Amino acid sequence: MKTQLEPISGLDPLLSIEDLAEYLGVPVATIYDWRVDGKGPCGVRVGRHVKFTKRDVLAWIEAHRESRPGQLPESR
Repeated sequence: MKTQLEPISGLDPLLSIEDLAEYLGVPVATIYDWRVDGKGPCGVRVGRHVKFTKRDVLAWIEAHRESRPGQLPESR
């Protein structure tokens, strides 16, 4: 059972790689592959672990939004 901790006021909650994979609906291995290829959202190192801020994940998602249906984002 996962324990949900209340985030400290003013700090972004941190997502684990597993949380991020679940949120995006992709396998954990895909997140690792994206990191190796420099394609995924930026992470935060906490010791040996990589965590992701909600802010970074949302910015990454927005940067990958299609400019029109079926069309790649303008920045690519």
